[in-house]
Amino acid sequence: MARKLDSQHPDFSGIIRPGDHIIWSQGSGEPQTLIEAFVAQRREFARTTAFVGGITYTDTLQPEHADAVDFVGYGAIGNLRELARAGALRMIPCHLSQLVPYINDGAIPCDVVMLQTSAPNDRGEYSYSLANDYQQAAIARARIVIAEVNEMAPWTFGDAYLSEAQIDYIVPVARPPVILEARPIGDVERAIARHVGRYIEDGTTIQIGIGAIPDAVMAGIGDRRDLGIHSGLISDRVADLIESGAMTNARKPIDPGIAVSCSLLGTARVYRFADENPAIKLFTLMHTHRAEVLSRLDRIVAINSAVEADLTGQINAEVAAGVYVGAIGGQGDFVRGAQMAAHGRSVIAMPATARGGKLSRIVAHLSGPVTTARGDADVIVTEYGAAELRGQPIPERIRRMIAIADPAFREPLERDARDLIRRGGW
Repeated sequence: MARKLDSQHPDFSGIIRPGDHIIWSQGSGEPQTLIEAFVAQRREFARTTAFVGGITYTDTLQPEHADAVDFVGYGAIGNLRELARAGALRMIPCHLSQLVPYINDGAIPCDVVMLQTSAPNDRGEYSYSLANDYQQAAIARARIVIAEVNEMAPWTFGDAYLSEAQIDYIVPVARPPVILEARPIGDVERAIARHVGRYIEDGTTIQIGIGAIPDAVMAGIGDRRDLGIHSGLISDRVADLIESGAMTNARKPIDPGIAVSCSLLGTARVYRFADENPAIKLFTLMHTHRAEVLSRLDRIVAINSAVEADLTGQINAEVAAGVYVGAIGGQGDFVRGAQMAAHGRSVIAMPATARGGKLSRIVAHLSGPVTTARGDADVIVTEYGAAELRGQPIPERIRRMIAIADPAFREPLERDARDLIRRGGW
């Protein structure tokens, strides 16, 4: 029987030990009360290591907390950027599809797992609620499982559920889960969305990410029929499409009739929509991100973003101006998996410029790491058009990439390209 801890001030004395490796849920699944208590008590069991995932939208973690905790993660999305900027977050470069195997074999150790669950249903099943990506693997490895059971978190269908016998300590709470408000959609995002929309036909299964561009894409395809979703997240826009009848998931070769994801991320609107809704099912990363699963989806369009792209199709989605701001994440998984599908396409969508038009996002040389290799390049989109790169030799790729750059940068890019071609022998 799980023991209950005080929901106002959970005491981890004798539960967490110095040197422990802790894994907690990320994004909307973040167990806010547990992390707040951990941070407040961190010096009592210094030094510990906390795997924080790659996404947080709370401001609980601060660089000064590294005085007693070693923070590690796979990315720096949201407020994790401040930890990265301060040098307080050690990065594990990996694809999301690798996280579960890494936890399974101990490459990412786990002594204690902290997660948020829903309240149990009438069968005593606690759902993973808003995030079911790597929690099951962490629970299987952990010495201690601490669950923040949130009455305000939705009960969602998934590929597994928790019983109380699997939980060592319960902290009952009733607080709004983490939300992510939609960003404003402007003219640039709408222009990008129009170009991306050309690749989305009736019956297409979509993978989408976070931000104004994905929202603009989803807002612009409401006239399609029998769309599907197989993605790392389900947002408010997905709920809109399902409710409107545009997204039925009916034509998916696998999981027909079901919206598939490993997490929900948005506002209370999508959380209410998903509550006890059998049309939405959360799976682990082993189902949502593995190439052998994605390749079976036939007509899938994977839509991802970038910090910058070079003239040959290499993508940097991790570092901007020397600061870690993104992640390898699921991009490589979906780029490769979508193109393995019979009629799949991979789209990288981004504005042509950054910093108010002062910098081109299409460059001769990447300023950060290669997140996605040019050998995996398919379609790259800006507000100026779509560059189809698959099967194209490098000189043609360069021509197509310059054509979707901001006009103010095309001439210097052409000069750089001539130098690249001369030196590279392309």
